[in-house]
Amino acid sequence: MADLLGLSQRVIDSGVADQPVNRTTGELSEVADGLAMVESFSHTVAWDSGEGLVCFDASHYNTGAPIVGELNKWRPGRIHTLVYTHGHIDHVGGSGAFAAHNVANGHAPLRVVGHENVQRRFDRYRTTDQWNRLINARQFGGVRDDLGMTNDLRPASGGGQLPFFLPPDTADVTETVGDFLSDTIGGTVVEYHHGKGETDDHLWSWFPEKKWVATGDFVIWNFPNAGNPQKVQRWPIEWAATLRRIMAKEPELLLPAHGLPIAGKERIARVLDEIASALENLVREVLGMMNAGATLDEIVHTVKVPADTLARPYLRPLYDEPEFVVRGVWRQFGGWWDGAASRLKPARDAAVGTEVAHLAGGADVLIRRARELATAGELRLACHLADFAGWAAPDDPEVHGIRAEIYEMRRKSETSLMAKGIFKGASRESTKVVDDARKS
Repeated sequence: MADLLGLSQRVIDSGVADQPVNRTTGELSEVADGLAMVESFSHTVAWDSGEGLVCFDASHYNTGAPIVGELNKWRPGRIHTLVYTHGHIDHVGGSGAFAAHNVANGHAPLRVVGHENVQRRFDRYRTTDQWNRLINARQFGGVRDDLGMTNDLRPASGGGQLPFFLPPDTADVTETVGDFLSDTIGGTVVEYHHGKGETDDHLWSWFPEKKWVATGDFVIWNFPNAGNPQKVQRWPIEWAATLRRIMAKEPELLLPAHGLPIAGKERIARVLDEIASALENLVREVLGMMNAGATLDEIVHTVKVPADTLARPYLRPLYDEPEFVVRGVWRQFGGWWDGAASRLKPARDAAVGTEVAHLAGGADVLIRRARELATAGELRLACHLADFAGWAAPDDPEVHGIRAEIYEMRRKSETSLMAKGIFKGASRESTKVVDDARKS
């Protein structure tokens, strides 16, 4: 078993993450008496209630069964309750294995606790199945993470791809939570609290007698996922407010769904305060500029999170990033129009690209200039020109070969997985044009 609390203490107190903190080892580690964490695609936190295990999150559909195996080696017997911290598939997708464990061993059916919006999310996932599969493939970009997941969410070791975004055996919620629910299991009180943050169906769970808090994705050991460019609205100001409510409980052990557990009242308070403050300050600056009449373009290129804040081991922009959160705040308070009149009812991209290429002297001129800019480090501007050229010459393998090259350069220059995935997707688009030309 790994000393997860010792590792997190050293990383937080030193401010240096000299080894991975978002680990997906698949191993179970005890973090308190009768309390364990299995580190996976999302973690499963398990508490031995005396009446059976109470588990927080079921991880991904590729990892649910191995997690159940780890739990069964630690505390064989019934899984009494599964709590969904929220309805993302990396937290609920493995639930079929949890339910199947009880059935196979003759235990009572699995009790599943979740917020009232979880089932609505499941309905939306079924309605937008192919769209969600497409955007996740792009988001994860074909770059394998520590678990070995590929861009289409198949395990690298060769397992099959599911035919649905939401696994068909995902366990439905059997006990819904509104804003609050107090539960007693094995004589111990567990409180479920609702708060918006990464999602609108998020719960954090509080053990008042033990001073434990299971936070789900309110703490992810990365900059908060509050601005994902391909997903539905996130809630940064509400996220910060929830962190403040958790702080007020003065927890002594914090159990996240990603990253390391954290022990110590003062240490936990410091981490929660810094995450909340980063979000609060960003929202305040964005709203201040909106109130002053600034456009989204001005705000995106002005509002920044200080570099020393982003250097914190639990605030690094390796998944989402502040620039995307800025856009999320704009969308939450200002709608989808960015303030540029031409983009209210724009021409087609292909028409714009063709006209710009005509003015420049051809798509080949544009793409060569894009390469010059990229080589000089002006990657943002280079990508604009590369897109114009690609739209103007959709079947030109030379243009698209250079466009693919530019977007590979852009991908390598980025820190966040989301940016890397989208830019890798753009590179793939152009690589396909080149490959198709070679085949014809």
